[in-house]
Amino acid sequence: MTDEGSPAYAVAMDHDGDAAIAEPPAPGKGRVFAWALWDWATQPFNSVIVTFVFTALYLTSEAFIDPAIAALGENDPEYDLALAGLASGVGLAGTVAGILVALVAPVLGQQADTAGKRKRWLAVSTGVLTIVTAALYFVEAAPSYFVLGVGLIAIGLVANELGGAQYNALITQVTTPRNVGKVSGLGWGMGYIGGIVALVLVVVADSADWWGMDTSNGMAYRLIAVGAAIWTVAFAWPVFAFVPEPAATGREPVSFFASYGRLWRDVVRLWRSDRSTVWFLIASAIYRDGLAGVFAYGAVIASVAFKFDATEVMIFGIAANLVAGIATMISGTIDDWIGPRTLILWSLGGMIVAATAVVALHDQGKTVFWIAGLVLCLFVGPTQSASRSLLARVAPKDKEGEMFGLYATTGRAASWMAPLMWTIAIAATGATISGVVGIMSVVLVGFVALLMVKIDVPREDVAA
Repeated sequence: MTDEGSPAYAVAMDHDGDAAIAEPPAPGKGRVFAWALWDWATQPFNSVIVTFVFTALYLTSEAFIDPAIAALGENDPEYDLALAGLASGVGLAGTVAGILVALVAPVLGQQADTAGKRKRWLAVSTGVLTIVTAALYFVEAAPSYFVLGVGLIAIGLVANELGGAQYNALITQVTTPRNVGKVSGLGWGMGYIGGIVALVLVVVADSADWWGMDTSNGMAYRLIAVGAAIWTVAFAWPVFAFVPEPAATGREPVSFFASYGRLWRDVVRLWRSDRSTVWFLIASAIYRDGLAGVFAYGAVIASVAFKFDATEVMIFGIAANLVAGIATMISGTIDDWIGPRTLILWSLGGMIVAATAVVALHDQGKTVFWIAGLVLCLFVGPTQSASRSLLARVAPKDKEGEMFGLYATTGRAASWMAPLMWTIAIAATGATISGVVGIMSVVLVGFVALLMVKIDVPREDVAA
């Protein structure tokens, strides 16, 4: 049995007695594509349901406030307060979901590692995500349905994150040390492109006025939810059919609650034997929260600070995802060439430079945001992809699920930083554009933290 401290990829000894990577045969391209399709399959929940359409345009609209207050119209204090309450409710649901993910993800990953059932837990999570997405069809345009809507989205957020941890851990089943960056980039890139296709389909349907269908009572948005669920089923199944399940670790199974004690012992052991990996989890949690801030507030910056109208915001969103998707796919090869830590540092640096241009040249108008904003998007996906690649390379063998669970947990633990700095920067200056400075301050802290973490794959892992 492999020692618990060994890396995810097998290590052998060369003729001189030095450690060398025992390169397994490269998995077929079909298996890699089947794995990457899960990113594509689940992206509509993130882009269409959570970010751009169902939540932003439907669930937080006046359809879900008291009709008497809705009749007051925009700019009325009571009306604005009611809409703010809806936004707050969505935020509360996301917060509760984040806490559950932080508490459960590493233990569930450990359980899946021990039993050799990562795919089973991925299937459960994907199934739950599909069901709750489809169930959004029953969220009618009335205040009494708001709790049902945010509750279903919260469950979907938990299922998506828990499934993502198992999916990330499965990357070692479809890669070798020399191509893990390329494969990780393919997955992230397909996610971005999948989001674009889903958004374009929504725009086409809306432009066609839903081909004469009755869209009253929120029917258009409810059908979008059903379409997103069908999309998930249509594209998620290959990972279960063609990606092999890793073998059980041989560790003695323990109960769910006893797993927390084992998790603590594993973390203590990791701290003693590979402290740099722990520091990487902390540093990545910081800069990943900065990346989340870019996604969360990018549309606000475009519409408020640069006066984009709704159509321009949607077009920019599609362009940003396209740029990020292509860049991420290309960056995977660079990851395997120069190493993931180096790629992350260059990408974070590029983001900081582009964001500085957005703020410094703000008075020049929309063109600045189109150019500098899209340049910034070039670096977001590569940072995410290389972070997954780095952790996959250094995670102890048979504990990948647990490690990616910790990856999710640390990310959730730092998820307050970007919103706080966004709020403080705007409150201090009274200008929305200053929020960019707040977000980038988090990215900068993560950049500096990673500079201080001496972690990367051995040179033998990086293709010559």
